[in-house]
Amino acid sequence: QVQLVESGGGLVQPGGSLRLSCAASGSIVSIRRMAWYRQAPGNPRELVAKHITSTGTTNYADSVKGRFTISRDNAKNTVYLQLDSLKPEDTAVYYCNADVVTGSPTDLRYNEVWGQGTLVTVSS
Repeated sequence: QVQLVESGGGLVQPGGSLRLSCAASGSIVSIRRMAWYRQAPGNPRELVAKHITSTGTTNYADSVKGRFTISRDNAKNTVYLQLDSLKPEDTAVYYCNADVVTGSPTDLRYNEVWGQGTLVTVSS
């Protein structure tokens, strides 16, 4: 089926930057949306940023606006998240999420897929 593989997490000092990547693979007809979520210990999973393929529209959580940037390489079925001016409260497992269309023209399937997560730790 469809897999999302994330990379780019790690340990960074406050004020630093990281770039996360997420590549989708499998029997993909199209990807309607790609997004990043995060979950800190003891907290629910929250939406960080999303990108709508058809319009190029992006949306961000208020807590990351102006610091994080989501971008896409549609030819590579890949989404990126640039994390700048990182704060300790950004520490979390970051998950890639996508709405993926699979199947044939007469039997389209709509799937929500999650990656395995990548840990971002912001600490001095």
